[in-house]
Amino acid sequence: MVRKSATGRIGIADVAVKAGVSHATVSRVMNGNFTVDPDIAARVRAAAAELKYQPNPVGRSLALGKTDTIGIVVPDLANPTFQAILRGLSRAAAQDGYRILIADTFEVSSEEAILAGEARRRCDGLVLCAPRMSDAELEEIAPSLHPLVLINRTTATAGVPSLVVDYGQGVQDLAEHLVGLGHTRLAFLAGPARSASNGLRLQGLAAFKAAHPQVEVRMLEGGSDFDTGHRAVDAVLDSGATGILAFNDLVAMGLLSGLHERGVKVPEDISVTGFDDIPFARYTTPTLTTAAVPITELGQQAWHQMRALIRKESSDVPGSRYQPRLEVRGSTGPARAARSAVHG
Repeated sequence: MVRKSATGRIGIADVAVKAGVSHATVSRVMNGNFTVDPDIAARVRAAAAELKYQPNPVGRSLALGKTDTIGIVVPDLANPTFQAILRGLSRAAAQDGYRILIADTFEVSSEEAILAGEARRRCDGLVLCAPRMSDAELEEIAPSLHPLVLINRTTATAGVPSLVVDYGQGVQDLAEHLVGLGHTRLAFLAGPARSASNGLRLQGLAAFKAAHPQVEVRMLEGGSDFDTGHRAVDAVLDSGATGILAFNDLVAMGLLSGLHERGVKVPEDISVTGFDDIPFARYTTPTLTTAAVPITELGQQAWHQMRALIRKESSDVPGSRYQPRLEVRGSTGPARAARSAVHG
């Protein structure tokens, strides 16, 4: 008869007695050590199944020196873009037996370094997704987070792969699309001030303005969520712009909603573009013109890079650069003047 421990939990000692082996043998079998004789290993597993033994994950982690968990820090898990990255990461990691620990900073950049450090201490590696911290802070903390993978940021720290979307070129493509429709007064609803991807968009727009001095591009305060776009209606209308470049699809959707409430027709009166191509973008009314980013692939590739670091498969840790793809839909059309010329 097997006696439970004082806590009422079946332990390694119980399995050892049942199988007639040592504690160490049970431990090796449970931790996947293939040096144990197959017949003995089968006997141990049968005893464990009969006793309904569940290994203590904390003890197993201590014994193996790893947790089979990686962490990811995101600025806003409510954003579908980060949800898609997480989905790609978690599905790819699960195929290799890894779980994901998620930390959401709620766009509070001062919390990022603290959460990143805490998550790394509990995991085998860390993915920092679009961190809002300054370059100096990222450079300072990166060496302590190895193995580390960055999404939409780069660092000079050796051995840290970066997966970066070319937001600058993406926003230029959107602006070129609007100019091709006859829009000469554009406005950019900016993202969070500390967002590196917002900085890349601003650089792209600076290059666009240099190439198109006849086009006016107004900069408007914004953010990254639906409410930001909805609140921006007055600023957008006051700007006189006929083509709007929203920081992302959520902001664009909020703007579409607000314009509809004011009776402003899209794209007849004003054209609106987003960025990212989240799943909802093709179901808005009208459907949203945007720059499509392979979001789920970013998550999958983040795991592939992390797996290589954990397994020390290569000393060369490359990064990847992703080019957004222009998706033209119903939210953009000819500017009013261009439309009048066509239909006049």
